[in-house]
Amino acid sequence: MFSVGIVGLPNVGKSTVYNALSCAGAKVSNYPFCTIEPNRAIVPVPDARLERIAAIFEQEKATPAAIEFVDIAGLVRGASQGEGLGNQFLAAIREVDVLLHVVRLFPGDEIAHVEGAADPMRDIEIVERELILADLGTLERRREKLAAGLRMHRKEAEQEAADLDRIAEHLNAGRPVRTLSGGDRDYTSGELHLLTDKPVVYLANVGENQPDAEEMVSALGEAVDGPVVVMSGKLEADLAEMEEEEREVFACELGVECRGIPEVIRACYGALDLVTFFTGVGAEARAWTVPRGTKLAEAAGRIHTDMEEGFVRAEVIGFKALDAIGDWQEAHRAGKVATEGRDYVVQEGDVILVKFQPRK
Repeated sequence: MFSVGIVGLPNVGKSTVYNALSCAGAKVSNYPFCTIEPNRAIVPVPDARLERIAAIFEQEKATPAAIEFVDIAGLVRGASQGEGLGNQFLAAIREVDVLLHVVRLFPGDEIAHVEGAADPMRDIEIVERELILADLGTLERRREKLAAGLRMHRKEAEQEAADLDRIAEHLNAGRPVRTLSGGDRDYTSGELHLLTDKPVVYLANVGENQPDAEEMVSALGEAVDGPVVVMSGKLEADLAEMEEEEREVFACELGVECRGIPEVIRACYGALDLVTFFTGVGAEARAWTVPRGTKLAEAAGRIHTDMEEGFVRAEVIGFKALDAIGDWQEAHRAGKVATEGRDYVVQEGDVILVKFQPRK
């Protein structure tokens, strides 16, 4: 399962967005450190294809893929130096796979802003700068461990020190590690787990019927280096607490389409470059998520470790082809189901039946 850390300054609507995404009822108040311990919720990923697959395989149970959302308390200036419980918050960020950076666009004096007034780009820069400073601290500590090797002119230590210096130069220029390319990026991802190496999705938290929202969102999209999703956190959190029928009626009365939640999930999947495959034979129809480029045997291991260890082959068909035929056996007879080996790369929408030799 992949995790999304909801980050931003205090009082920008992080917990409200979390409530909308999770319906978990996290505490929300006009206080900078309302959230201290991260709230966590596992949220099913909506996918209409799964119900169709369950119908084709005549399965009563359909289990969607899931994604974890973590509501991390707000960062403030000096967080990298421990201000505002900063060390605790930074540790929570280090554990997640992708950041959902909530940016306050909604007006209103009734909700205090730690910087006095909302300024989206300044707010983003504060959070980004604290993450950069934390990463520079990580580089410095790593370089200290190389001291003995450098004194002895060991080639490996000198090469690593040169890598660290290039990354530090990039960070000192105010650029996050995720904008690096080539070998330096591979090194940071594999060895250092730097905070600014994580992909980021920006959530523009707008007010209801906010007249300047479109203009502000457009400006935000031009200024940041990641996808921007628009959402009225307060409105969608209120709707999330309602029963489905009541929610649809209320949304219709307001004349709104609440697409923020599925768009957030879609954007996070895109930022992580994930693909979804399906299984239908067995106890249930189920959706599974793996990074793009995952080979078939490894994907089988996500279902069960025995399947990867004892992998023999798999039968594979794309969802669109199976949907058009409407029957697994008919798809076989039509020659649409392929037999693939362990090195086949799983594609978005593949429907897979794994053949394996169980361990004795």
